[in-house]
Amino acid sequence: MSWKITYKKSVKKDLKSISKDIQYIIKRAIEEKLMIDPIKFGLPLRRNLKGYMKLRVGDYRIIYSIDESIVTVHVIKIGHRKDVYGRME
Repeated sequence: MSWKITYKKSVKKDLKSISKDIQYIIKRAIEEKLMIDPIKFGLPLRRNLKGYMKLRVGDYRIIYSIDESIVTVHVIKIGHRKDVYGRME
């Protein structure tokens, strides 16, 4: 079963600050992991980010939520691990 991926509008802006080679690696991780099994590959977040999950891609994190009823992964934020959690809206 393949999951559908949707992106928050601000993710495009997040990617502009990341180098092209890292963007490619992130895109592959989304296609090879999140589209296949986002529950298996991701880890749940805690505290004020409860309900979201993260996928680790080197020093970068993909923050997403899952809607199992419509088999969809909503990518919320992509950024460097040092500041991606603090910038969550």
